[in-house]
Amino acid sequence: MAKVEEYKMFQGCTIGNRIPFIEASARKVFDTLGIKTTDAPFACCPDPVGFHAVDHTSWLAMGARNLAIAEEEGKNIVSLCNGCFQTLKAVNHELKHDDHEKEKINEILKSVKKEFKGSVNVKHFVEVLHDLGVEKIKEHVKHEFSGLKVACHTGCHYNRPSEIMQTDDPMEPVKLRELVAATGATPIDYTEEMLCCGSGVGNAEEEPSMQVLANKFNSAINAGAEAFIVICPACFQQMDTNQKKAGTQSNNTFDIPILYLTELFALAFGYPPDELGLKFHRARLTSFLEKFDLK
Repeated sequence: MAKVEEYKMFQGCTIGNRIPFIEASARKVFDTLGIKTTDAPFACCPDPVGFHAVDHTSWLAMGARNLAIAEEEGKNIVSLCNGCFQTLKAVNHELKHDDHEKEKINEILKSVKKEFKGSVNVKHFVEVLHDLGVEKIKEHVKHEFSGLKVACHTGCHYNRPSEIMQTDDPMEPVKLRELVAATGATPIDYTEEMLCCGSGVGNAEEEPSMQVLANKFNSAINAGAEAFIVICPACFQQMDTNQKKAGTQSNNTFDIPILYLTELFALAFGYPPDELGLKFHRARLTSFLEKFDLK
């Protein structure tokens, strides 16, 4: 079992500004498990797709500033967001392996009195939880989800590019499944498990985005899934917010609970739904909570 250390928490823009109840569940879970986190004046990661595609140098500089902030306190970063995780780890990797880019970026950082040294690491919260140990997590489970069949969705940026992220098996990730199983729930196999939720393409065209989402829902539901467990805020918003649109697009009706892994853990640890802000989910959790007598 890995030693518990203190991390600088990187919640990212989406969680902090649009779905803060995800942060609430994460803090409760970390506190329960003894994972110490402190805050820092981080800015946007920035976005690993749109921003990166427009200006690679600015992307590096903004990411390096965040890394430099953590370096000043000698603390590794734990990210609650797939996109932030990918950006910060990729920037860290590139600047550690390219002295020319590192020198160029540090010249830019001088204007804000920062310097990137490459002395800290970036971890996804799933890695931190998994490193702590499944058995350690089981010790805190007060409400088991025995009989609950769930579809796990890691999202695109958690694993890719795999040669840099190195979080899990990129084609058959197991860490999320093992963590979900610690609550007594059963991860199911479904054909579209490793495919995108459609969030990214939705920024350009809604129709294909909703079809991708509908395909994912149909695949999981047909395999017996009663809920989705996700670890990415973009995936969460896509799945939680767009069930009606995806249904209209594909002549279906979807009504499936979407839970962040930390929300599932918090419920399993005995935190009441009202403390977790579950009422703010778009896909209502009423029947799910009633089924497991969660009040």
